[in-house]
Amino acid sequence: MSTKNKTLFSDFNPVSKQDWKERVTIDLKGEDFDRKLVWKNLSGINIAPFYNTEDSIHNLSNTGENSQALINYRSIPVQSAASANKLALKAIDEGVTGLLFDVTESITATQFLKDVNLDKIAVSFILYENEVEFAKDFFDFAVQNISNPKNLRGYFDLKVIANYTKTAKLETYKFDTGYYLLKLAEAYPNFKVITLSGTTFLDAGGNQVQEVAYTLNALVYLIERYERRDMSVETIFNNLHVQLAIGSEYFVEIGKFRAFNSLLHEVANKYSVSEFNHTLTAKTSVWSKSVTDAHTNLLRATTETMSAILGNVEGVLIDAYDKEFNKASDFSNRIANNIATILKEESYFGKVANPVDGAYYIEEVSTEIAKNALELFKEIEKHGGFYKAFENGLIQEQIAEIRQKKIKLISQRRLPMVGVNKYPNLMETVASEILSADVFENSKVLIPRRASLEIEAVRKVTEQLVEKTNKRPVVALSSFGNLTMRKARAAFSYDFIGVSGFNVLEEKSYDNADIAAKESANLDADVVIMCSSDPDYDESALDFVKTFRNINQDKVLLLAGNPEHLMDALKQAGLDGCINLRSDVIVTLSNIHKKIQKKYKVLEV
Repeated sequence: MSTKNKTLFSDFNPVSKQDWKERVTIDLKGEDFDRKLVWKNLSGINIAPFYNTEDSIHNLSNTGENSQALINYRSIPVQSAASANKLALKAIDEGVTGLLFDVTESITATQFLKDVNLDKIAVSFILYENEVEFAKDFFDFAVQNISNPKNLRGYFDLKVIANYTKTAKLETYKFDTGYYLLKLAEAYPNFKVITLSGTTFLDAGGNQVQEVAYTLNALVYLIERYERRDMSVETIFNNLHVQLAIGSEYFVEIGKFRAFNSLLHEVANKYSVSEFNHTLTAKTSVWSKSVTDAHTNLLRATTETMSAILGNVEGVLIDAYDKEFNKASDFSNRIANNIATILKEESYFGKVANPVDGAYYIEEVSTEIAKNALELFKEIEKHGGFYKAFENGLIQEQIAEIRQKKIKLISQRRLPMVGVNKYPNLMETVASEILSADVFENSKVLIPRRASLEIEAVRKVTEQLVEKTNKRPVVALSSFGNLTMRKARAAFSYDFIGVSGFNVLEEKSYDNADIAAKESANLDADVVIMCSSDPDYDESALDFVKTFRNINQDKVLLLAGNPEHLMDALKQAGLDGCINLRSDVIVTLSNIHKKIQKKYKVLEV
């Protein structure tokens, strides 16, 4: 029989989505499918574990085009013309295609743009003062150094909205400045004068829906302010540069950028603007970075950059992995630059046209973000728009609510951060001065911050204790009974307690609970964690605690697990607490610190 024209898999009956769910439910042994497998994102998106042709899919329009000429920006501090020029040329030699000059000094562009090819390199500027004079000099330089006005790419950033969200002080004079800059830039269609940054919303702990919605609310506010200066809405959109932060939720971030582009066009349509030429760039977030196991930031920056590129941005700004605690070095800057270069040139990101279009999962995420962001956008407009909502604290309150939820999930280790609350690098020592001590919050402003600050504060206590006493607290894992469970709980304890920065010893297995209690009570350790199975705890945990406390009253004694029916008796006998999947790592470690610090006071030198 000839199979030449036979349809592939035609011998197999089609399997419906319900068939799959029933099969999965059997594997779940009766547990609720939605509760167990549907991911409920903090942006209010419920993401199914699988999709098939039965799912209706709604494709957003105007989600952007995958950039074939992605701009890889590097931030250049302008402290002197010579140093800025040297750093710029070095960055170009290393493959950077965009320069972002942070102009804090009264220096003209001509002085530090020497030998920079404006036909090939995008140049952008963060300006704080003398903006008009700087722009005049820059455009005079551009006229003499580009072959075609369309080749001039980049933007001015006056940080009007960014500074307002961080300080609650609106520099209204900058709207007049922007108007004059716009007149100077009329001949350069690809150089943008009106920059709107939404990075603070995500970096202050908000979610993707909030970042998209509030950025669009801020845009409407900018349009209102510029319209008062007789600037047409079409001109505003054609001179618009938007920068968003990139979080660590890979697929959700892809959807965020696509949703923003789509909603931006919807907003433009309300102003009767159907076609315009804006730019969208992305910056790796502050929120997702850590100072412990800092090299993990390289992995975070890589996946974040991938999300942004697949989300159709025109440019990326990748922070050095050690920026949060160190002055960026040549090495860390070069590595940051290499991330974008490798993704673009070796992994072919940006060389395939819109590769995620039509993917059920990403289309669903994009649609849900757009829907939820539009609802939130409308809500803020009903409350008087961006400025009134921010002045009344509504935006800050909504972001604070999400931030606290995230921090709680991180502290409960339900939102994992490698090197922070899971898989700590126990070989690493961290100087206490680079760790956060207190978390400053101000309900009137938004403060960009790391998600790890609260856990860093706990780690800081450990490092300060080590600096005072020259001794790092030691943790012993004391196991007995069922081999499988004691190994599993010892591994869990190793990971959980390692966040503290304590010296966690390898698990010691004993023949029985009595020997384990006596031996571990005499160990040179500050914390002892009992590791065994629930049946073994029923039989021996109380005797373990009593025997242990008869020998030693000073050590912290914990149990890995959660034998609720035994807890009252165990605590009465001297158990300090339990660690398990429900434990809050910040609360647990803080309580351990309190007891250890009392003992260590006599060791201070």
